[in-house]
Amino acid sequence: MTGRIEAQLKKLGITLPEPPAPAARYVPYVVSGSLVFVAGQLPMQGGKVAVTGRLGGEVSADDGTHAARICAINLLAQLKSACRGDLDRVKRCVRLNGFVASTPDFTEQPRVLNGASDLMVDVLGDAGKHSRVAVGVAALPLNAAVEVDGIFEIG
Repeated sequence: MTGRIEAQLKKLGITLPEPPAPAARYVPYVVSGSLVFVAGQLPMQGGKVAVTGRLGGEVSADDGTHAARICAINLLAQLKSACRGDLDRVKRCVRLNGFVASTPDFTEQPRVLNGASDLMVDVLGDAGKHSRVAVGVAALPLNAAVEVDGIFEIG
């Protein structure tokens, strides 16, 4: 039987990928009590980084927003694994932390991170409303344009 959140993903035309494997010596998520801490997710699609480079340079704000959306999809894939396949266990997206590879003069990090924030609300409804950090950084792993991690409450 398809759950409520799975049905919403289907309605939005989103298929969650297999959760990307960690790129180094860490775990993709940690469950502590009712919270799931999901490690930073890159905009990985088909085993490679879909959007590379720096915002304000070779990457447009729109492409960065798209990259943040892909990161959020990968967060949900990891979250589904943490919930043993049942996304209906998710009570709330508590916080998203976003990192945007940027040139020194780029200041639209919040706009870029809306790609992840909008997706959480589109998928989880009011439970997708969260606190957030949007930070510009000089570089990210694998030359990714964006990285997003998250904290979720589950039941």
